Amino acid sequence: MEEIEWKLEDPYVYQTLSSVVGNQVAVQTTKFSVRGILKNVMPDHIVVEMGGNNFFIRTKEIIWVVPNPSYKME
Repeated sequence: MEEIEWKLEDPYVYQTLSSVVGNQVAVQTTKFSVRGILKNVMPDHIVVEMGGNNFFIRTKEIIWVVPNPSYKME
């Protein structure tokens, strides 16, 4: 069986996001914004559920993340 070695793009972002899995987040990427439940954090991407759809977002495309946002995104 072949071993897969993961390289974290940004270990601090990975660690911080891992601590808020299951919570509401607002994520701004280089292309769009997503607000929903953070479902999973992987070494190279996150999964945010918004409106019943899963958005798979590459970590290196994230500009900022707000855990438990209390404002409405447009």
